[in-house]
Amino acid sequence: MQELIRFLPVVIYEYVIETDGNRFFKYVSENAKQILGLDAHQLISDVTAFDKLFSKEDLIKLRESAQESHQKGEDWFWYGKATVKGEEKWLEIRSNHQLMPNGSIIRTGIMEDITSKIQNRQENESKYQSLIEKLPIGIVIHQEGKLAFANAQAYEWLGATHPKQLIGSDVLRFVHPDYQLSVIERMKQVSEGETVPMAEQKFLRMNGTEIFVETIATPVTFKNKPATQVIFRDVTDKKQAELQMRKNEMLFTQLFESAPMAVVMLDERGRVQLVNNGFTEMFGFDKETLQGRNLNDFIVPEDLKNEGIDLNNLITSHRVVSIETIRKHKTGRLINVILYGVPVTLENQTIGIYGVYVDITDRKSVEEELKTRNTELDNFVYKVSHDLRAPLSSILGLVNLARLPGNTDNPMDYINLIGEKVDRLDHFISDVLSHSKNLKLDVAVAKVDLREVIAHTFSDLSYLHGASEIKQNVSIEGIDFYNDPWRVAEILRNLISNSIKYRNLDHRTQSEVNIKIRIDHLRADISFTDNGIGIDPESLDRVFEMFFRASEQSDGSGIGLYIVKNAVDKLGGQISVQSKVGIGTRFHIILPNRINSAMIKMPHYQRN
Repeated sequence: MQELIRFLPVVIYEYVIETDGNRFFKYVSENAKQILGLDAHQLISDVTAFDKLFSKEDLIKLRESAQESHQKGEDWFWYGKATVKGEEKWLEIRSNHQLMPNGSIIRTGIMEDITSKIQNRQENESKYQSLIEKLPIGIVIHQEGKLAFANAQAYEWLGATHPKQLIGSDVLRFVHPDYQLSVIERMKQVSEGETVPMAEQKFLRMNGTEIFVETIATPVTFKNKPATQVIFRDVTDKKQAELQMRKNEMLFTQLFESAPMAVVMLDERGRVQLVNNGFTEMFGFDKETLQGRNLNDFIVPEDLKNEGIDLNNLITSHRVVSIETIRKHKTGRLINVILYGVPVTLENQTIGIYGVYVDITDRKSVEEELKTRNTELDNFVYKVSHDLRAPLSSILGLVNLARLPGNTDNPMDYINLIGEKVDRLDHFISDVLSHSKNLKLDVAVAKVDLREVIAHTFSDLSYLHGASEIKQNVSIEGIDFYNDPWRVAEILRNLISNSIKYRNLDHRTQSEVNIKIRIDHLRADISFTDNGIGIDPESLDRVFEMFFRASEQSDGSGIGLYIVKNAVDKLGGQISVQSKVGIGTRFHIILPNRINSAMIKMPHYQRN
């Protein structure tokens, strides 16, 4: 067996990696002297002697490759340059991976001198390069995404005047952005050993101009390393002609199909050639039903047939028409439209007609909506005026009463009553201003300290009668909350204010407000519960209406919960209410946590 090993043109070795990291050659065949220039016993007694065969750079690569194989528990393969007795050689090293019961690893393998193979490969590459320099097609080779070779035709087509302008450049630099994803995918396929089929792509020349190419890519070995060979030819002139034709067709098609109104194309006799999606949606007829037939027979009401004929005659005589009229849907439903008719001419002859129909139903709806809003505005002005005048009239009455001759009432009684009316007026005006502010202001995102907002609100509302009787139970869990601080505060202020105003006046029951808030990256889940007088079922569906009062216990403005609902909607949240008379009321609110958008907008130094 030893005699057989001795005549093999390779070094057979056994390498041990112990659990403590110690490494050594356990066995090396006698051919080490011939191939490595080192005696077998020299390698066994001093493993560093083997390391000295390699340059620092190649030794690092060898160790990285071996370490990766060791970590994965796989067979190892590596080849590279070594210096043997002052002569540069190429070595190929292979080994298996065997895990022993004691945890150590034994690698048995071979080392082979492949210098002649590498030299032959380099000679073949040189002949190959000489040949392809004369071909009238572009050929480039790239490794790890960098150009390593380009022939003369490739230089010319890519707009380079010297090899240094291309070699070493990122290959994607010459690929148009629209094609980079597909090129990356093709590069991946080639790296896995596949030959990718012919494809049309767009390249960029050195000066930034575009060229259309047809390419094919294959895996190759270049200078002893895996590489990708790309063969391409310039088809710019052909492609640009095709592209211009397709562009014109696409522009027309997209304009026709995507127009936000109904469009029909007729021939000179009024027969349908094309209809767009908007036409089908507006009138219910598709192209297959109408093509080649007279449009007036389908969408013109019977009493407007003559109008349809007259319009066609006007347009055919090179007139552009615009008219507000009525057309009918497939179901017979009448549609108010503005009709634009445009002739299509060629050499002063009408060859077709474009008909454009604009449905003005929405405009009519807007007009009706505007009337409704004006009515609501009138009601709002009336209600606001009434609620403003009521306390003022009361104040004026009290003043006149105090001025009566012989009135012996205590003036402070009048002052106190006037003060109450002024407070009521001030609260109402504050609610109206709050409503106006909520409608007008954009949402501003910032960190909201909910615990501080709740505490501050209870403190601000301490002047309300009965506020001191309220027991506060507040629980807040989770992460920081980001949203609009003002609107969040308004929501909580109105809810807390209501819980005080509509508390249970039965002194045998301790009035409580329970606020539980859970915050995560998506939302703040707010549960607001009180044990007040509750809301009767008939009123529950109306509590968010403007100026609706569900109870006579308070003389509030009636827009507090309307403001709450509008603020929640403005913040993109949700609100629901449950209540039982004599038991209490629970509001469940979900508000989005804008923490991610706040972090994006926040300056970097603030985030740190």
